[in-house]
Amino acid sequence: MRLAVLGGGGFRVPLVYGALLRDTAEPRVREVVLYDVSPERLEAVSHVLRGLAAGHDDPPLVRTTTDLDSALREAAFVFSAIRVGGLAGRVADERVALELGLLGQETTGPGGVAFGLRTVPVAVHVAERVAALAPGAWVINFTNPAGMITEAMQRVLGDRVVGICDSPIGLVRRAAAALGLDPARVSPDYVGLNHLGWLRGLTYEGRDVLPRLLADDALLRQVEEARLLGPDWVRTLGALPNEYLYYYYFTREAVASTSGRTRGESLVEQQDRFYAAALARPAEAPAAWARARKERDTSYMAEERDATGAGERSAADLEAGGYEGIALALMAAIARGEPATMILNVRNGTAVAGLPPDAVVEIPCAVDGSGVRPLAAGAPSGRFLGLMQQVKAVEQTAVEAALTGSSRLAVAAFALHPLVDSVSTGRRLLDGYRARIPELAAVFPA
Repeated sequence: MRLAVLGGGGFRVPLVYGALLRDTAEPRVREVVLYDVSPERLEAVSHVLRGLAAGHDDPPLVRTTTDLDSALREAAFVFSAIRVGGLAGRVADERVALELGLLGQETTGPGGVAFGLRTVPVAVHVAERVAALAPGAWVINFTNPAGMITEAMQRVLGDRVVGICDSPIGLVRRAAAALGLDPARVSPDYVGLNHLGWLRGLTYEGRDVLPRLLADDALLRQVEEARLLGPDWVRTLGALPNEYLYYYYFTREAVASTSGRTRGESLVEQQDRFYAAALARPAEAPAAWARARKERDTSYMAEERDATGAGERSAADLEAGGYEGIALALMAAIARGEPATMILNVRNGTAVAGLPPDAVVEIPCAVDGSGVRPLAAGAPSGRFLGLMQQVKAVEQTAVEAALTGSSRLAVAAFALHPLVDSVSTGRRLLDGYRARIPELAAVFPA
């Protein structure tokens, strides 16, 4: 099989290739085509992949290209991990919001809306090229904000686009481990949108064991999300929230804790060092990447953890892997017909009551050789559904704005977000992002 990776010069691509090297079952990926707009980033990542492949028998062939159509032809699967505007765009996403006293975060709040507004047109173009050149391919979307981008691409490719995120499975894994259970033997009752969901139940041998976890402070201290949001609050909710809900439940604290560099500014520094080192000393590229990866992983949500006393990330979490494992498991389930149940971003249909049928939701799904089928979720309670409805309305408004170039709708997407407090602020956000991000200004000319 041929796998096309869009955003192939991205920092996390070696994680995907490393997972492919460990995958020996048939049919397996024989060729990986890396596509990126930056030949320098492609070269740097290629050096890392060559180092990872050393010593492996028959590793997947790696080819690089800056031509999208060349990457897509004859692909069986497409991993889309593009970042329109690069890390400079992420820095602007965060800074424009912070300067207005709002949350400065990549996918949550105004930064996520801005990211989506400039990414949707490019993602839809990618979907159109897939439809023309590889109509039988499955697209696995990594690109954030994953729910919004997956929903936009589904307008072209339908259910053959599936969004993935490692946050839900990480939450399930941590909850099961705290209870001393094998994560592979539990069934999660999880419902939400991407970066906005709740683990409402955890079934083991026919019994919901989540109440036992919620009732025990000692056990909850083993779950990063519970440390981040506090045991009293998760008990009040009666569920374990996705870590990104910290930004909704503790908005003022999140804004106040951002001091000095933003996360995007830190990553620019980390990744500039890596790419420069990989290009200057190709033989040392794998070691340079490993160092940068460790720094990236350990610093994830560091200010939020410091502000709440949540402590360091556990070694087990850092070693467990992330979205690359989910992507490979999804691909294997489809290509090999190996049945699996996974939490994915898919078209709602009738799975979650109270949300539109075309809305992309993040819920457990059954996956096999015939495709992906969302499993019905129990109706969310009002405290969950209201927030889901509001954020989904923002996402769908942002998609329409991006596809029509409507500044009016772009302002509405900002103003309707629960983390933005006024229409006037929405207008200032659009003006600020247009001034700093050329890719967004091209979609919404002043």
